[in-house]
Amino acid sequence: MADSPVMSERVRMTGSERREQLIVVGRSLFAEKGFEAVSIEEIASSAKVSKPVVYEHFGSKDGLYAVIVDREMTKLMNMITSALTAGHPRALLEQAGMALFDYIETSTDGFRVLVRDSPVSATTGNFASLILDVATQVEYLLANEFEARKFSPKLAPMYAQMLVGMVALTGQWWLDSRKPRKEEVVAHVVNLAWNGLGHLEPKPVIGRRQ
Repeated sequence: MADSPVMSERVRMTGSERREQLIVVGRSLFAEKGFEAVSIEEIASSAKVSKPVVYEHFGSKDGLYAVIVDREMTKLMNMITSALTAGHPRALLEQAGMALFDYIETSTDGFRVLVRDSPVSATTGNFASLILDVATQVEYLLANEFEARKFSPKLAPMYAQMLVGMVALTGQWWLDSRKPRKEEVVAHVVNLAWNGLGHLEPKPVIGRRQ
């Protein structure tokens, strides 16, 4: 008796390949429907495997979700931290903003997973923890700038939360609208952060220095 298409596919796919396939399938489903609405049965069906295969690789739906979130958080954090190379504080804001919007553009499903409601059992991996982690990365940069300008560096953590929150929430809005183009959106976010409402530039562009 000939093997079924599903059985043949299982034979051809290595363990690591199957794990990656399940991550891709899970990420897509979690991004589209949210954690609670997705079942192990649906994940298995979409991957054309049995439920025990999913359990074998991840232990549970929560396990698969945790792996996906950890991977996306790491990817986003690496993109942001590696982008922070400028010496001018306004340029650093632009780089951080562009890194986030680049991630949203290239990893749309991953970002949707991060900003959707996380399972009740999760203590990390939600949107709030994402903002906290990113803010921690830029906090020391603000502290250095505050000291140079004779401001209290103790205020840097609070301002880091404000800035990162503003960029992240704008990114969440842009996720669906995709207009204006990301460079223009980042320029306006930095315009508000850098100049304040009282001194907004009428036509901000990335690369302008004050």
